[in-house]
Amino acid sequence: MARMPGLMITVMLLWAASCCAAEPPALMLATRWEAGADPAGWWMSEKYDGVRGYWDGARMLTRQGEAIAIPDALRAALPDFPLDGELWAGHGRFEATMAAVRDGVPGPGWAAIRYMVFDAPGHGGPFEARLAAIEDWLRAHPSASIRAVVQSRCEDEAQLRIFLREVENRGGEGVMLRAPGSPHVAGRSGFLRKVKSFDDAEATVLGYNPGAGKFVGVVGSLRVALPDGTRFAVGSGLSDHERRNPPPIGSVITFRHQGWTARGLPRFPVYWRVRELPPGNARRE
Repeated sequence: MARMPGLMITVMLLWAASCCAAEPPALMLATRWEAGADPAGWWMSEKYDGVRGYWDGARMLTRQGEAIAIPDALRAALPDFPLDGELWAGHGRFEATMAAVRDGVPGPGWAAIRYMVFDAPGHGGPFEARLAAIEDWLRAHPSASIRAVVQSRCEDEAQLRIFLREVENRGGEGVMLRAPGSPHVAGRSGFLRKVKSFDDAEATVLGYNPGAGKFVGVVGSLRVALPDGTRFAVGSGLSDHERRNPPPIGSVITFRHQGWTARGLPRFPVYWRVRELPPGNARRE
């Protein structure tokens, strides 16, 4: 019986940790647009190369549900209803954006960041009504730090291809397509499509394989797993700095590839960047 208090304390601590664990917000996630599918009438916009930020009316959260420390000025400019968007510092500045977002205290890196809003999940109406709610709010409460993502109607696939080329030429990542009149649906949705000139996917870092030859003494490749558990290694694309300072175990990385094998493995995977660091992990220098 003398050991019971210690056991009870352990159980209570575990229970408290589980209760306080970050819970991911119910985000709407895109599926891939297939060439040949008719995009006429869909809304198209630039896919911003930033960090996903979900404003729940009181806190800015990551995709994993971790709270982001945002500047007081940005917090004061946000509404009391949920918004979904990208924290974005400009083309080619993803790493700078992520570094600022990962800081526990907002630093100077936030000066360049804009919150690019593309949805109002709690509105309940079709996409056009949600977009109007965002624009109405910003007209009544203008802020240099918050912008509604520009949406335009797509006429046909030819126009979509032209717009994609324009976005990529200015350093953008791709194009998002939203079905007209579509509801907000949590999880992967056919109402939301992403269009890119290359295939990419995400995987979680499980460990490292040692390098050989000119890479002796550093990481040769990352051992990673897809969301379905499929495991493989990716080494191509890692810079010398990343081989000496690889993404921490538990990080989510983005890699590019050339399709999939019959076994569900990516063909010719090439490391691109870190998408998300593990919870509580300090930013990498």
